[in-house]
Amino acid sequence: MSAEPFLPTSTPTPASSPAPRFGVWFIGARGSVATTAIAGCAAVAAGLHPPTGMVTETPDFASCGLPSLSSLVFGGHDTVDCPLPKRAEHLAAGGVLPHGLPSAVHAELVAADREIRSGGPLPADTDGGGPVRTDDDWIDVFAADIRDFVSRQGLAGAVVVNVASTEPAPTDGSLPPSSLYAAAALRAGCPYVNFTPSTGLHHPALAPVAESSGLPYAGRDGKTGQTLLRSVLGPMFLQRALAVRAWSGTNLLGGGDGAALADPAAAAAKNAGKERVLADTLGASVEGEVHIDDVPALGDWKTAWDHIAFDGFLGSRMILQTIWQGCDSALAAPLVLDLARLAVRAHQKGLTGPLSELGFYFKDPVGDGPSSLAEQYTELRRFAGHLRDETAHPGTRR
Repeated sequence: MSAEPFLPTSTPTPASSPAPRFGVWFIGARGSVATTAIAGCAAVAAGLHPPTGMVTETPDFASCGLPSLSSLVFGGHDTVDCPLPKRAEHLAAGGVLPHGLPSAVHAELVAADREIRSGGPLPADTDGGGPVRTDDDWIDVFAADIRDFVSRQGLAGAVVVNVASTEPAPTDGSLPPSSLYAAAALRAGCPYVNFTPSTGLHHPALAPVAESSGLPYAGRDGKTGQTLLRSVLGPMFLQRALAVRAWSGTNLLGGGDGAALADPAAAAAKNAGKERVLADTLGASVEGEVHIDDVPALGDWKTAWDHIAFDGFLGSRMILQTIWQGCDSALAAPLVLDLARLAVRAHQKGLTGPLSELGFYFKDPVGDGPSSLAEQYTELRRFAGHLRDETAHPGTRR
């Protein structure tokens, strides 16, 4: 190896260029999941807490070129005006965030809150008697907000992540808000991740737009609790040749999700993913439904109960029951940070289209891929290897 050229003492050493920074633009930026993700990112980056729950902080991802947590800059859209520091205080009072954390990361919360723009459309936007914006108008406004964020912050790029409350599936062919935001992400040149069951890019009108965008995208509906367990137990029954006769479930939850899912149409969109995971992992549909009950007193905590009836050898009737109690925001936030980092890196590598390799994170993943969690994790690790491979060609998979 040749020696570095000698620099006379009179010649100043060039200053190293600053590390690139990347934006994470949340749809639903003042909600529980986004607030927990923003506060948690700041806490982990500062060394105040370990990165528990973040798969991208495990050894398999150590040299994948993912953006560091300290390089992430947050902003987003929301239709509510509660400032992030106040929202974080509410979450700490409910036990979602550690006591004292909102104060410790106050500056980061304030900085992110300054980058939140008004979302829509709201009923007043169409019923107020004034000029009515078209879908394309809304997409332009949202895309301009995202581009302005990237430009003003001097970012090397940004990813748009939908963590807003679940919306009912459209019934009249119109673009729901989640699809307007998704289209705006593509128009702004950003990768897109849908962590909700809402329509987003799944709208038929957006399929050709997504295909021709040259951008990577992933979704939908994050797999955090009950369905995570189903994606593990379903293959177990199949692999042990045990016949599942019925699988029913109940969710008790409060907070914004509980209120949103009290709408039967929104609950139907949520339950479709839960039931799809069972059908995919068991190889067939089984009797049973999932019920969601809004219990405001639970706040951001939830209880998920499953009752599984199955047959064993010689027709022996057996039952397995599971209870999952946890906080959805604390389960979701590390996954959201994982997905933001992976989508940014995929875009850097020139990958385009549906990121089926990220199915590990979703109930209803885009693209083709396995359904069981173990197989999805194998695909995710393979994807990590692809992100490390500097010889890979843009837009290709291995």
